[in-house]
Amino acid sequence: MRKVIAAKLHGITATDADLNYHGSITLDPDHCDEAGIFPLEFVEIWNKASGARISTYVIYGERGSRCCVLNGAAARTCQVGDELIICSSVYVEKHQIAEMKPRVLTFNRDNSIRERMFYDAEVRDDGTITFAVREGPPRGNAWNVPSRANR
Repeated sequence: MRKVIAAKLHGITATDADLNYHGSITLDPDHCDEAGIFPLEFVEIWNKASGARISTYVIYGERGSRCCVLNGAAARTCQVGDELIICSSVYVEKHQIAEMKPRVLTFNRDNSIRERMFYDAEVRDDGTITFAVREGPPRGNAWNVPSRANR
């Protein structure tokens, strides 16, 4: 089994940091739905400004709010206005890589979606793997992974 990317929010801006909340990251469910990130799912967060890297779980905020709030200890890793990369992952077998179509959203400073793309890998007959970044949403794979039961 290999750990691979399942979804990514790239360049989303931290809208708040709440040190006194009991952990997690609060995200707009609209962004999560489109990327394929679930509530309570663990994600890795990378701060583009400071280089800080943390892991926490997702909770949903208000739909349509464009929020990105680091809570609890995670609040110490960013300042409001920092650009973050939020990435979920999944374990798959090599042959399942071609079935993956991880969605990637990029953002404007107001957390409106700038670009929609997906990662596309193919396992060739000789075992080599090709990779491409494609624009728009993937077709035919609503959840990015071969089976959600594997998550």
